[in-house]
Amino acid sequence: MELVLDRVSKQYQNKIAADRISVTLGQGVVGLLGANGAGKTTLMRMICGILKPTNGTISFDGMDVSEEMYRDVLGYLPQDFGYYPSFTGRDFLMYIAALKGLEKNTAKRKCDELLHTVNLEDAANKKIKTYSGGMKQRLGIAQALLNDPKIIILDEPTAGLDPKERVRFRNMIADLGKDAVVLLSTHIVSDVEHIADRILMMKDGSIIWDGKKEDIPENLEAFYLREFGGLDDE
Repeated sequence: MELVLDRVSKQYQNKIAADRISVTLGQGVVGLLGANGAGKTTLMRMICGILKPTNGTISFDGMDVSEEMYRDVLGYLPQDFGYYPSFTGRDFLMYIAALKGLEKNTAKRKCDELLHTVNLEDAANKKIKTYSGGMKQRLGIAQALLNDPKIIILDEPTAGLDPKERVRFRNMIADLGKDAVVLLSTHIVSDVEHIADRILMMKDGSIIWDGKKEDIPENLEAFYLREFGGLDDE
C-alpha cells in the first residue's frame, strides 16, 4: 500500500504552491504541519485528484489519482465540506453513500455504524442546520469513511471539537492508520504528536522536514514554532 508523489509541482501564475515534491507514504498516520499558505491544502487537493499538478505524477499502488477507480479507495474531509442544511444527518450520509456507489442495504448499515462511531445517533434525524459546529465536523468525518477508504485525507478534522471529542477522534484516526494511508493536516500540534507515525513539515510549497517524532530532539511544538514562528535558538 503506497501513495507515491513524484516531483509534483503546482503553479498559479507567479506563485508556486507546490515545488517538486517527491514522497512515498505507506500505511499509517502521517501528520502534515505548516503555516497558512505553506501549500498543505493544495497538496491534499492534488492527492485527491481535485487539482491537477502542473508537473509530476501522483499514484496509489500504480493507479494514477486521475483514474475513476481511485475514487473507490479515497476518503476526503476538506476544511470546509459542503452539506445541505435541510437534510438530516442520516439523509446526508445516505446521499453521499449513493454518490459513492454503495448498494442501498450496505449504505444503511454503514451509515448506522458511522453515526454510532461519531456519536451522532441521537441527532441522526435532525436537520443539519440545527447542528453545532462540532456536530457538523463529526458528520464530515463520517462521510469521509463511508466507502472504507484506503487513502484518507483529513484537513483540520478536529477543528470545532471540544477537548474530550478531540481525544476520541485522535484515537479513531490512529485506528484508521492500521489499515489505510492517513494524511492528517492540522494546526493542533498535539494531535500530530500523539498519533502520527510520521511527520511532514511544509514551507513555501516544499517539504522541509520528513521523519518520525522520535527523530526530533525536543518537544514537537517547540520544534514547530522555531521552524514556523520565527523563534531563535537559545
